[in-house]
Amino acid sequence: MEKGKGRKEEIVTREYTINLHRRLHSCAIKEIRKFVLKAMGTKDVRVDVKLNKQIWSRGIHGPPRRVRVCVARKRNDDEDAKEEFYSLVTVAEIPAEGLSSLGTKVIDEDE
Repeated sequence: MEKGKGRKEEIVTREYTINLHRRLHSCAIKEIRKFVLKAMGTKDVRVDVKLNKQIWSRGIHGPPRRVRVCVARKRNDDEDAKEEFYSLVTVAEIPAEGLSSLGTKVIDEDE
């Protein structure tokens, strides 16, 4: 069995820049869910209300080209839950320089 191929069973928070411009504009939230499913390995993806409002603030034909999100994999507290973990997607702060030079950043839970 190869190392590094399985999903990590740990709580982690990361910041990503998602390019929505190359994806369909009418399916922006669905594409964010698909991106988080691939990145974090959790089927249960929960999108924050503020992120939803930011994406659709300019209408269905004008979502932003790129969006900076903070994705946190958390343990599910429900006893009846199918999945052990879920991912919470929130809006991340954008620095004054812009999104061009930002990559994936792992955030410590202490901060």
